[in-house]
Amino acid sequence: MSDSFRAIVARAGDDGKASAAMETLQTSELPDEAVLVEVEYSTVNYKDGLAVTGAAPICQKLPMVCGIDLAGTVSESRSDAWKPGDRVLVNGYGLSERHWGGYSQRARVKPEFLLRIPDAFSSEQAMAIGTAGYTAMLAVNAIRDHGVTPDDGPVLVTGAAGGVGSFAVLLLTALGFEVAASTGRPETADYLKSLGAGSIVGRADLARQSKPLEKESWAAAVDSVGSTTLATTLAQLRYNGIVSACGLAAGADLPATVLPFLLRNVRLQGIDSVMAPMALRERAWADLAALLDPDRFAAVHQLAPLAQVPDLCAAILAGKIRGRVVIDVNA
Repeated sequence: MSDSFRAIVARAGDDGKASAAMETLQTSELPDEAVLVEVEYSTVNYKDGLAVTGAAPICQKLPMVCGIDLAGTVSESRSDAWKPGDRVLVNGYGLSERHWGGYSQRARVKPEFLLRIPDAFSSEQAMAIGTAGYTAMLAVNAIRDHGVTPDDGPVLVTGAAGGVGSFAVLLLTALGFEVAASTGRPETADYLKSLGAGSIVGRADLARQSKPLEKESWAAAVDSVGSTTLATTLAQLRYNGIVSACGLAAGADLPATVLPFLLRNVRLQGIDSVMAPMALRERAWADLAALLDPDRFAAVHQLAPLAQVPDLCAAILAGKIRGRVVIDVNA
Protein backbone atom coordinates (compact mmCIF):
# COMPACT_ATOMS: atom_id res chain seq x y z
CA MET A 1 0.00 0.00 0.00
CA SER A 2 1.52 3.28 -1.11
CA ASP A 3 1.99 5.86 1.63
CA SER A 4 0.84 8.71 -0.65
CA PHE A 5 -2.69 9.44 -1.83
CA ARG A 6 -4.70 12.19 -3.56
CA ALA A 7 -7.26 14.45 -1.91
CA ILE A 8 -9.13 17.70 -2.46
CA VAL A 9 -7.76 20.02 0.22
CA ALA A 10 -9.06 23.45 1.23
CA ARG A 11 -6.48 25.96 2.40
CA ALA A 12 -6.61 29.64 3.22
CA GLY A 13 -5.59 31.96 0.40
CA ASP A 14 -3.75 35.25 0.68
CA ASP A 15 -7.12 36.98 1.08
CA GLY A 16 -8.04 34.64 3.95
CA LYS A 17 -10.76 32.94 1.88
CA ALA A 18 -10.58 29.16 1.68
CA SER A 19 -10.38 27.41 -1.66
CA ALA A 20 -9.73 23.78 -2.51
CA ALA A 21 -7.57 21.95 -5.01
CA MET A 22 -6.11 18.50 -5.64
CA GLU A 23 -3.05 17.63 -3.57
CA THR A 24 -0.90 14.58 -2.84
CA LEU A 25 -0.75 13.78 0.88
CA GLN A 26 0.99 11.18 3.04
CA THR A 27 -0.83 8.74 5.33
CA SER A 28 1.10 10.22 8.26
CA GLU A 29 -0.72 13.54 7.65
CA LEU A 30 -4.14 12.02 8.36
CA PRO A 31 -5.84 12.78 11.70
CA ASP A 32 -5.13 10.27 14.46
CA GLU A 33 -8.46 8.43 14.46
CA ALA A 34 -9.08 4.75 15.20
CA VAL A 35 -10.24 3.47 11.80
CA LEU A 36 -8.40 3.76 8.49
CA VAL A 37 -10.67 3.52 5.45
CA GLU A 38 -9.58 3.00 1.88
CA VAL A 39 -12.11 5.32 0.28
CA GLU A 40 -13.73 4.26 -2.99
CA TYR A 41 -16.45 6.82 -3.63
CA SER A 42 -17.77 10.16 -2.44
CA THR A 43 -20.46 12.52 -3.76
CA VAL A 44 -21.18 16.13 -4.73
CA ASN A 45 -23.71 17.93 -2.53
CA TYR A 46 -24.72 21.58 -2.23
CA LYS A 47 -22.67 21.92 0.96
CA ASP A 48 -19.67 20.49 -0.89
CA GLY A 49 -20.13 23.22 -3.48
CA LEU A 50 -20.00 25.86 -0.76
CA ALA A 51 -16.94 24.30 0.88
CA VAL A 52 -14.82 23.63 -2.20
CA THR A 53 -15.48 26.99 -3.87
CA GLY A 54 -15.18 28.93 -0.62
CA ALA A 55 -18.62 30.48 -1.25
CA ALA A 56 -19.41 29.97 2.44
CA PRO A 57 -17.17 29.26 5.45
CA ILE A 58 -18.09 25.57 5.69
CA CYS A 59 -14.55 24.47 6.61
CA GLN A 60 -14.14 25.45 10.25
CA LYS A 61 -10.53 24.27 10.37
CA LEU A 62 -7.83 24.60 7.73
CA PRO A 63 -6.33 22.78 6.03
CA MET A 64 -9.42 20.62 5.46
CA VAL A 65 -10.04 17.64 3.19
CA CYS A 66 -13.47 18.36 1.72
CA GLY A 67 -16.38 15.98 1.04
CA ILE A 68 -19.29 15.29 3.41
CA ASP A 69 -19.75 11.66 2.28
CA LEU A 70 -17.53 8.64 1.86
CA ALA A 71 -17.82 4.93 1.22
CA GLY A 72 -15.06 2.36 1.26
CA THR A 73 -13.43 -0.54 3.06
CA VAL A 74 -11.74 -0.64 6.45
CA SER A 75 -8.01 -1.44 6.13
CA GLU A 76 -6.85 -0.87 9.73
CA SER A 77 -8.79 -0.55 12.99
CA ARG A 78 -8.03 0.06 16.65
CA SER A 79 -11.76 -0.26 17.39
CA ASP A 80 -13.45 -3.50 18.42
CA ALA A 81 -16.50 -2.43 16.41
CA TRP A 82 -14.73 -2.54 13.04
CA LYS A 83 -12.29 -4.89 11.33
CA PRO A 84 -10.36 -4.89 8.06
CA GLY A 85 -12.64 -5.75 5.16
CA ASP A 86 -15.77 -4.14 6.60
CA ARG A 87 -17.69 -2.10 4.00
CA VAL A 88 -18.57 1.24 5.56
CA LEU A 89 -19.98 4.68 4.83
CA VAL A 90 -20.14 8.04 6.56
CA ASN A 91 -22.71 10.81 6.04
CA GLY A 92 -22.15 14.20 7.63
CA TYR A 93 -20.92 14.15 11.25
CA GLY A 94 -18.97 17.32 10.51
CA LEU A 95 -16.94 15.87 7.62
CA SER A 96 -15.53 18.80 5.62
CA GLU A 97 -16.36 21.10 8.55
CA ARG A 98 -14.46 19.89 11.63
CA HIS A 99 -13.24 16.49 10.40
CA TRP A 100 -11.38 15.57 7.22
CA GLY A 101 -13.83 14.33 4.61
CA GLY A 102 -14.38 12.01 1.69
CA TYR A 103 -12.69 13.68 -1.30
CA SER A 104 -9.69 11.52 -0.54
CA GLN A 105 -8.36 8.09 -1.39
CA ARG A 106 -7.72 7.43 2.29
CA ALA A 107 -9.39 8.60 5.51
CA ARG A 108 -8.95 8.08 9.23
CA VAL A 109 -12.39 8.19 10.84
CA LYS A 110 -13.88 8.04 14.32
CA PRO A 111 -15.45 4.58 14.74
CA GLU A 112 -18.74 6.05 15.98
CA PHE A 113 -19.18 7.84 12.63
CA LEU A 114 -19.22 4.62 10.60
CA LEU A 115 -22.26 2.72 9.37
CA ARG A 116 -22.23 -0.59 7.53
CA ILE A 117 -23.17 -0.42 3.87
CA PRO A 118 -26.38 -2.45 3.44
CA ASP A 119 -25.84 -5.71 1.56
CA ALA A 120 -28.34 -4.48 -1.05
CA PHE A 121 -25.93 -1.80 -2.25
CA SER A 122 -22.44 -1.62 -3.69
CA SER A 123 -20.16 1.17 -2.49
CA GLU A 124 -20.95 3.14 -5.64
CA GLN A 125 -24.69 2.69 -5.13
CA ALA A 126 -24.39 3.71 -1.48
CA MET A 127 -22.82 6.98 -2.62
CA ALA A 128 -25.36 7.42 -5.41
CA ILE A 129 -27.75 7.62 -2.47
CA GLY A 130 -25.31 9.42 -0.18
CA THR A 131 -26.33 12.31 2.05
CA ALA A 132 -29.01 13.37 -0.45
CA GLY A 133 -30.86 10.05 -0.43
CA TYR A 134 -30.33 9.54 3.29
CA THR A 135 -31.68 13.04 3.97
CA ALA A 136 -34.66 12.35 1.72
CA MET A 137 -35.35 9.17 3.69
CA LEU A 138 -35.21 11.08 6.99
CA ALA A 139 -37.68 13.59 5.53
CA VAL A 140 -40.03 10.92 4.22
CA ASN A 141 -39.89 9.06 7.54
CA ALA A 142 -40.88 12.26 9.34
CA ILE A 143 -43.94 12.43 7.10
CA ARG A 144 -44.78 8.77 7.79
CA ASP A 145 -44.26 9.23 11.53
CA HIS A 146 -46.70 12.16 11.43
CA GLY A 147 -49.30 9.67 10.27
CA VAL A 148 -49.67 10.81 6.65
CA THR A 149 -50.76 8.03 4.30
CA PRO A 150 -51.28 7.90 0.51
CA ASP A 151 -55.05 8.22 1.09
CA ASP A 152 -54.53 11.69 2.60
CA GLY A 153 -53.63 13.32 -0.72
CA PRO A 154 -50.65 14.35 -2.83
CA VAL A 155 -47.21 15.11 -1.44
CA LEU A 156 -45.22 18.03 -2.85
CA VAL A 157 -41.46 17.79 -3.41
CA THR A 158 -39.67 21.09 -4.04
CA GLY A 159 -36.28 21.31 -5.71
CA ALA A 160 -37.30 17.98 -7.17
CA ALA A 161 -34.62 17.69 -9.85
CA GLY A 162 -31.82 17.94 -7.28
CA GLY A 163 -30.33 15.07 -5.31
CA VAL A 164 -32.63 15.20 -2.27
CA GLY A 165 -35.66 15.90 -4.43
CA SER A 166 -34.95 13.07 -6.87
CA PHE A 167 -34.72 10.52 -4.07
CA ALA A 168 -37.76 11.96 -2.29
CA VAL A 169 -39.78 11.41 -5.49
CA LEU A 170 -38.47 7.84 -5.79
CA LEU A 171 -39.14 6.99 -2.13
CA LEU A 172 -42.61 8.53 -1.92
CA THR A 173 -43.59 6.78 -5.15
CA ALA A 174 -42.33 3.46 -3.77
CA LEU A 175 -44.54 4.00 -0.71
CA GLY A 176 -47.62 4.58 -2.88
CA PHE A 177 -47.93 8.37 -2.57
CA GLU A 178 -49.08 10.65 -5.37
CA VAL A 179 -46.17 13.02 -5.92
CA ALA A 180 -46.16 16.56 -7.30
CA ALA A 181 -42.63 17.58 -8.27
CA SER A 182 -41.69 21.26 -8.28
CA THR A 183 -38.77 22.45 -10.41
CA GLY A 184 -37.57 25.60 -12.13
CA ARG A 185 -36.12 23.54 -14.97
CA PRO A 186 -38.93 22.50 -17.35
CA GLU A 187 -36.47 20.31 -19.28
CA THR A 188 -36.36 17.91 -16.29
CA ALA A 189 -40.09 17.11 -16.43
CA ASP A 190 -39.62 13.81 -18.27
CA TYR A 191 -36.84 12.83 -15.87
CA LEU A 192 -39.04 13.53 -12.84
CA LYS A 193 -41.98 11.63 -14.32
CA SER A 194 -39.65 8.67 -14.96
CA LEU A 195 -38.93 8.67 -11.21
CA GLY A 196 -42.65 8.54 -10.45
CA ALA A 197 -43.87 12.13 -10.25
CA GLY A 198 -47.51 12.40 -11.26
CA SER A 199 -47.48 16.14 -11.93
CA ILE A 200 -45.01 18.99 -12.35
CA VAL A 201 -45.32 22.30 -10.49
CA GLY A 202 -43.38 25.29 -11.83
CA ARG A 203 -40.96 27.02 -9.49
CA ALA A 204 -42.68 30.36 -10.06
CA ASP A 205 -45.95 28.93 -8.72
CA LEU A 206 -44.31 28.63 -5.28
CA ALA A 207 -41.37 31.05 -5.25
CA ARG A 208 -43.49 34.16 -4.70
CA GLN A 209 -45.06 36.22 -1.96
CA SER A 210 -47.93 34.05 -0.75
CA LYS A 211 -51.14 34.82 1.06
CA PRO A 212 -51.20 33.75 4.74
CA LEU A 213 -53.53 30.90 3.75
CA GLU A 214 -54.11 29.49 0.28
CA LYS A 215 -56.03 26.58 -1.21
CA GLU A 216 -55.37 23.36 0.72
CA SER A 217 -53.42 21.31 -1.81
CA TRP A 218 -50.82 19.06 -0.16
CA ALA A 219 -51.06 16.43 2.55
CA ALA A 220 -47.34 16.85 3.12
CA ALA A 221 -44.20 18.18 1.49
CA VAL A 222 -40.45 17.67 1.33
CA ASP A 223 -38.80 21.07 0.92
CA SER A 224 -35.13 21.61 0.07
CA VAL A 225 -35.57 25.20 -1.14
CA GLY A 226 -36.69 27.38 1.78
CA SER A 227 -37.58 31.09 1.56
CA THR A 228 -40.79 32.01 -0.31
CA THR A 229 -41.16 28.46 -1.66
CA LEU A 230 -41.42 27.06 1.85
CA ALA A 231 -43.75 29.88 2.93
CA THR A 232 -46.12 29.18 0.02
CA THR A 233 -45.98 25.46 0.70
CA LEU A 234 -47.00 26.03 4.33
CA ALA A 235 -49.90 28.20 3.18
CA GLN A 236 -51.09 25.40 0.87
CA LEU A 237 -50.87 22.47 3.32
CA ARG A 238 -54.04 20.59 4.10
CA TYR A 239 -55.30 20.43 7.67
CA ASN A 240 -52.82 18.58 9.92
CA GLY A 241 -50.25 18.48 7.13
CA ILE A 242 -46.49 18.50 7.55
CA VAL A 243 -43.48 19.91 5.73
CA SER A 244 -40.13 18.20 6.17
CA ALA A 245 -37.68 21.08 5.65
CA CYS A 246 -34.17 19.96 4.73
CA GLY A 247 -32.58 22.68 2.60
CA LEU A 248 -32.24 26.36 1.80
CA ALA A 249 -31.22 26.55 -1.84
CA ALA A 250 -33.27 29.74 -2.27
CA GLY A 251 -32.34 31.27 1.07
CA ALA A 252 -32.61 30.93 4.83
CA ASP A 253 -35.45 33.42 5.25
CA LEU A 254 -39.05 32.37 5.86
CA PRO A 255 -41.55 35.13 4.95
CA ALA A 256 -44.59 33.35 6.40
CA THR A 257 -47.22 33.87 9.10
CA VAL A 258 -48.33 31.69 12.00
CA LEU A 259 -51.84 31.26 10.53
CA PRO A 260 -51.24 27.85 8.89
CA PHE A 261 -50.04 26.54 12.27
CA LEU A 262 -52.93 28.03 14.25
CA LEU A 263 -55.81 27.47 11.84
CA ARG A 264 -54.77 24.31 10.00
CA ASN A 265 -52.74 22.58 12.70
CA VAL A 266 -49.78 22.08 10.36
CA ARG A 267 -46.24 21.15 11.35
CA LEU A 268 -42.90 22.40 10.09
CA GLN A 269 -40.41 19.61 10.83
CA GLY A 270 -36.73 20.36 10.50
CA ILE A 271 -34.51 17.60 9.10
CA ASP A 272 -30.87 17.50 10.21
CA SER A 273 -28.78 14.85 8.50
CA VAL A 274 -25.39 15.95 9.85
CA MET A 275 -25.76 15.05 13.53
CA ALA A 276 -28.80 12.75 13.39
CA PRO A 277 -28.59 10.01 16.07
CA MET A 278 -27.28 6.66 14.89
CA ALA A 279 -30.67 4.99 15.48
CA LEU A 280 -32.27 7.34 12.93
CA ARG A 281 -29.42 6.74 10.49
CA GLU A 282 -29.65 2.96 10.79
CA ARG A 283 -33.42 3.08 10.31
CA ALA A 284 -33.05 5.35 7.28
CA TRP A 285 -30.48 3.11 5.59
CA ALA A 286 -32.51 -0.03 6.35
CA ASP A 287 -35.55 1.66 4.79
CA LEU A 288 -33.51 2.76 1.77
CA ALA A 289 -32.39 -0.84 1.25
CA ALA A 290 -35.99 -2.06 1.52
CA LEU A 291 -37.55 0.58 -0.74
CA LEU A 292 -35.00 1.30 -3.45
CA ASP A 293 -34.31 -0.96 -6.41
CA PRO A 294 -30.78 -0.05 -7.59
CA ASP A 295 -31.97 -0.35 -11.18
CA ARG A 296 -34.59 2.33 -10.48
CA PHE A 297 -32.10 4.91 -9.26
CA ALA A 298 -29.38 4.17 -11.82
CA ALA A 299 -30.65 7.13 -13.87
CA VAL A 300 -30.36 9.45 -10.86
CA HIS A 301 -26.56 9.50 -10.76
CA GLN A 302 -23.51 9.97 -12.94
CA LEU A 303 -19.90 9.03 -12.21
CA ALA A 304 -16.98 11.48 -12.25
CA PRO A 305 -13.28 11.40 -11.25
CA LEU A 306 -11.78 13.21 -8.26
CA ALA A 307 -10.09 15.82 -10.46
CA GLN A 308 -13.49 17.14 -11.61
CA VAL A 309 -14.67 17.99 -8.10
CA PRO A 310 -13.88 21.74 -8.22
CA ASP A 311 -15.78 22.23 -11.51
CA LEU A 312 -18.70 20.10 -10.33
CA CYS A 313 -18.93 22.03 -7.07
CA ALA A 314 -19.20 25.27 -9.01
CA ALA A 315 -21.86 23.70 -11.22
CA ILE A 316 -24.04 22.54 -8.33
CA LEU A 317 -24.07 26.06 -6.88
CA ALA A 318 -25.18 27.34 -10.29
CA GLY A 319 -28.08 24.87 -10.35
CA LYS A 320 -26.64 22.93 -13.27
CA ILE A 321 -26.52 19.47 -11.69
CA ARG A 322 -29.43 17.07 -12.17
CA GLY A 323 -29.75 14.24 -9.68
CA ARG A 324 -26.54 12.94 -8.13
CA VAL A 325 -22.85 12.97 -9.00
CA VAL A 326 -20.77 10.14 -7.53
CA ILE A 327 -17.03 10.75 -7.27
CA ASP A 328 -14.71 7.83 -7.98
CA VAL A 329 -11.77 8.97 -5.88
CA ASN A 330 -9.45 6.46 -7.52
CA ALA A 331 -10.24 7.46 -11.12
